[in-house]
Amino acid sequence: MVVVHRALGFRFVIYTADHEPAHIHVTGPGQAKINLLGPDGRPQLVYSIGIKRSDMKRLMAEVVLHQERLLEEWERVHG
Repeated sequence: MVVVHRALGFRFVIYTADHEPAHIHVTGPGQAKINLLGPDGRPQLVYSIGIKRSDMKRLMAEVVLHQERLLEEWERVHG
């Protein structure tokens, strides 16, 4: 597990033994999985458990803001 970003009290992580498509896991008070490239090229929420809707909106905005760097981290971890 590699922590690639921290924001809003959450950790954004990439698991080293994970699978395609490129995605991150968000952990903190709750958890979520976000694909970094959805069908329209924007990040896409896969699931969210225990994260308030208002927090999830802010977390998604954070992923959009850092999408390019997060994709670079995915490539660095998975080659």
